[in-house]
Amino acid sequence: MELKELFEQATANSKLLSEKPDNETLLKLYSLYKQATEGDNTGSGPDNAFDFVARFKHEAWAKLAGTSKEDAMQQYVDLVTKLKG
Repeated sequence: MELKELFEQATANSKLLSEKPDNETLLKLYSLYKQATEGDNTGSGPDNAFDFVARFKHEAWAKLAGTSKEDAMQQYVDLVTKLKG
């Protein structure tokens, strides 16, 4: 299977996990997905300084700057595979 197909399957599988991952893992999944689908985070962050969830998501994605879309896809697939256990 091609990486893009594996990524799409992992995206579907991430919604079917038997138990919800912890917040750190959810942020990792979010940031890897965004990096894989959109590339580097070029936004300035959330407008509302008290929107902590949006800020944490923005920061987690920004930490992946420079990671190729393919590497992010592979890391996402690996993480979902590990979570499915």
